[in-house]
Amino acid sequence: MDNKDSEAEIHPLKTEDVKAQENHENFVERRIIIKQSSQLSRLSRWRTAAFFISLFLCLIIVFAFSFIIPCPERPISERTWFQYYENAVAYQFLAIEDVNKDKVQDVIFAFRASNGSSNFNSTCWDEGLPSPCAFLAAVSGKNGKVLWEKPAAKEVEWMQCGIRQLGEASEPGCLVVGKPASLTALSQTGDVQWRHSNDFGANYTVLTPLSVIPDVDSDGVQDLIIFVATGDKIKTFIHSGRNGNEIGSTESHGMGGKAHYISLNVGSSSYFLFYTANSVYAYSLKELYSAATGMENLLPSLEQDPLWEKSIDPTTHRFFLPSSGDIHYLAKIPGALRDNVLVVNSEMATLINPQNLQTLWTLNVSHVMSEPRLGYYKPDVLGVVLESEIGPNRKKVMIVEGGSGTVQWDLKLNSRAESPGLATLSTADHRSTFLIWGEYRVAGNETRTTAPQQKLYLFHPSYTNVLLELRNNTDQIIAFNATLFERSRHACYVLLTGPQPGEEPGLVSLMKRKLKEDVLESKVIWLSQVAVDSEQYIRDRLYRMRFHSRVY
Repeated sequence: MDNKDSEAEIHPLKTEDVKAQENHENFVERRIIIKQSSQLSRLSRWRTAAFFISLFLCLIIVFAFSFIIPCPERPISERTWFQYYENAVAYQFLAIEDVNKDKVQDVIFAFRASNGSSNFNSTCWDEGLPSPCAFLAAVSGKNGKVLWEKPAAKEVEWMQCGIRQLGEASEPGCLVVGKPASLTALSQTGDVQWRHSNDFGANYTVLTPLSVIPDVDSDGVQDLIIFVATGDKIKTFIHSGRNGNEIGSTESHGMGGKAHYISLNVGSSSYFLFYTANSVYAYSLKELYSAATGMENLLPSLEQDPLWEKSIDPTTHRFFLPSSGDIHYLAKIPGALRDNVLVVNSEMATLINPQNLQTLWTLNVSHVMSEPRLGYYKPDVLGVVLESEIGPNRKKVMIVEGGSGTVQWDLKLNSRAESPGLATLSTADHRSTFLIWGEYRVAGNETRTTAPQQKLYLFHPSYTNVLLELRNNTDQIIAFNATLFERSRHACYVLLTGPQPGEEPGLVSLMKRKLKEDVLESKVIWLSQVAVDSEQYIRDRLYRMRFHSRVY
């Protein structure tokens, strides 16, 4: 300290310079600190502003989606509805299509009467038809309201909907084959696209379903091929999908018996397999087109498969399948890469690979009484459902694994001859619900002399020893179908009851019923004495079961 004081006394000016320099440095430091504080304050204000702007934008978005932008409304469908027609008869046709584009499937059916419903007051004379005549009607799947009615023909031979394009309409439509022979194309809105009279000959039968073929007349619309049986011959008619005009001329082919048919794609080739009780005949689309028009068509789908051509007799067109016996049904069964062919005769069912004509499996089953149906007993493993007659008013239902031919489940029931075929609905667990008509009776009481009742049962593979009895129907059932009326939900079945053509006109009833409503009130039937869960638990679980829209 003494040294510093001495230094200050000796050099007073130097001390003042040092103090001035220190004051200057302190001033500079304070300015820097003030400047940094100002910058930090300004940055903090920007951050605060950005935060509140972001929060404000988020609130605007939430408000917009909550109150301004409407959420898509889920259609509200009635669980059960009825539609009645008096003094009418009903045809065995039910089509399920979304007619009014409300995302709920609608029902299209055909009936014969002098007038339509009171909603439209349409008459046969509106379309120049004698009374009574056949009407097509579309009914809303949501509430049973009639969407449209249209007189279509004097009588209906066949009705087919879901044809992708007919006439100028961009939506799928329906084709009605009438009696006397006529073709009428209607759009989904009931508008007639075109109408043509045909000469199918005497005592004819239209082979069904009708087949859609590629656009062979190059008018931009797919075309139609119709096969008509007259005696032992099959006539081929090719019609334009745009205007209904016949393409080429009519050709006849001898079959040697009452024939049915299926269409099949073999690689890039299209074939038609006609089968009678004793024989199978094969014709390529290319050959049928060339015979009708006298011309060659260069479309790829009109090619011929070399292996199949070797298996077809060039003179008789008989086709040699590795299966013997009288043939009852041919059916297409989807495979991993392509459709296979199931041949059902009087003694067995045989699955054949159409690419190499090799047998995949055989199953001993006799007297199959209806066309095979498809469903899933195991998750994602396609099965084939067969109904076979095992005695007077008795049938056996079998679920067969499609890949191996192994019987996965079977059930014996009493059944009327006129009972509807079964239906399947895909479930969210990648299996199927099976809806079966008949009457189940406990062992030892199957052959009661009274006529079998028409009861509808539900079976799901999660309970292999349980049936749910859904309803007991006493009316004459004309047609039955089950489907999902909305995508992956609203599983329902449709019943069309009343008199048929040839019977005295009476009350025709069309009903839609939500499946879950019957499940709640169903009766649980144990197929074995082992009760796994309580009856109410089973009802509740099957009631909560979800469904899945799936195309076989």
